[in-house]
Amino acid sequence: MRTNIVTLGLAATALVAAPIAAQAADRSAAPISDESELAGGASQILILAVVAAAIFAGIEISGDDDPVSP
Repeated sequence: MRTNIVTLGLAATALVAAPIAAQAADRSAAPISDESELAGGASQILILAVVAAAIFAGIEISGDDDPVSP
């Protein structure tokens, strides 16, 4: 019973301390010269979609609908 109370107290303390610790952390912005290129991968997604469509079309057009088991 005592360990449950101690554990509950530690959990409550952690919940109270977490936002305070998060506010104390400095937030620095990334330099402009090193900005990310998240939008630059659209062509890769397009190529992946075309390949997936080709595989799907190949499976559907093959017409191999015969059952495997006799």
